[in-house]
Amino acid sequence: MARHEGAFNKKESEKKRLQKRKEKEQRKEDRKAGKEGRTFEDMLAYVDENGNLTTTPPDPNRKRAINEAEIDLTSRNKGGSTPPSQRSGTVKYFDAAKGFGFIKDGQTAEEFFFHHKAANFAIAQSDRVSFQTEMGPKGRNAVRIT
Repeated sequence: MARHEGAFNKKESEKKRLQKRKEKEQRKEDRKAGKEGRTFEDMLAYVDENGNLTTTPPDPNRKRAINEAEIDLTSRNKGGSTPPSQRSGTVKYFDAAKGFGFIKDGQTAEEFFFHHKAANFAIAQSDRVSFQTEMGPKGRNAVRIT
């Protein structure tokens, strides 16, 4: 009587499984041995003057001195540190129910959005006003209206 085919394959598959387990344990041991041999200095990476990663530390003789007072920390979209200038114009449109309107600058004919809280008095359409501008979320807004 012939041997069942599954019995032979079962022994072979068991051998293969044991062999794979031994190979995996060997790789694990090799990894552990390789990592223990590396020092902290071997793992460091440096950035050169062009922004590329290197393994060599920077040359201390090439260090540049930076004057902290010359660094501009202001936001670019706020126009830097330019002081606001006093402008004059007329109220082109004002919606009293919603509390907003637009002022037309007398010199440049630009229109600036404003909210009624930016003025310390009651505003009406076609009033002559003086104001300053600030950058808002959607552009320049009129503030400190007198």
